[in-house]
Amino acid sequence: MADGPGFVVVDKDPGLDFHDCEGLPGLCTLAGRHLGRPVFPVHRLDKATSGLLLLATDRRRAADLAALFRERLVEKFYIALSDSPPRKKQGLVQGDMVRSRRGTWKLTRTMERPAGTRFFSFSVGPGLRLFVLKPLTGRTHQLRVAMKSLGSPILGDELYHPRLPAWPDRMYLHAHTLRFCLEGTEFGYACAPKVGKLFLDGRFRQVFESLGPLETLPWPGR
Repeated sequence: MADGPGFVVVDKDPGLDFHDCEGLPGLCTLAGRHLGRPVFPVHRLDKATSGLLLLATDRRRAADLAALFRERLVEKFYIALSDSPPRKKQGLVQGDMVRSRRGTWKLTRTMERPAGTRFFSFSVGPGLRLFVLKPLTGRTHQLRVAMKSLGSPILGDELYHPRLPAWPDRMYLHAHTLRFCLEGTEFGYACAPKVGKLFLDGRFRQVFESLGPLETLPWPGR
C-alpha cells in the first residue's frame, strides 16, 4: 500500500470482491480497517483482476480523483496472458460495447460511443503470449472483451475464454501501472503481479522485464 495527499494505492489480489459480498469483507472494507478510517472508491477492478487500485481517504479528494478518471486524465496500463495468437500484434481495438448473454458483453463495429484499447503483444513461448493494454475509456469488461475480439481471450477468463481441461489458477489480467497529475504534482505507481503460476514463471519474467516501464513503450501520441 502506498499513500499520497488524500488517497492510497493498494494492490488488489485476484478473487477479492470490491465490495462486501456474502458476509465477507471486500477490498474497501479491508483497506478501511487497515487505515483505521473510511476509504472512498473512485474506480474499480473486476473480482478476478489483480493489481493497482486508487482509493480516496476523504470525500473532497474522491471528487477530485473521480473527475480525473471522468476526463480521461489517468493513464492505466494492464498486462494479460493468452494462449491464442492475436489477429494483429499491436494496434487499437475499438467499437461500441453491447450486452450479450450470460452477463457478457461484445464489441460491435458501430462507433456511437466506442470503447478504445491500445495494445502491444509479445511471445513468451509456444502457446503463450503477453499483452500490454492501455484502455482509452473505462467500460465494464472492456479489456476482456477487447482481448476476445482479437481472437486472444485472457487465460482463466470464465466468461470469455472457452473452458479448458487444465483450467488456469487465476484470470491472467493485472492492473500494473497508474499515472496521473494532481494539483500540479505527477504521481506514478507500478506493481508486478505476485499471484499466478504463469506470472511467476521465469520465461514470462524475462520477457516482461525486458520491456521496461510500460508507459515508455511506443504508444501513439506520447
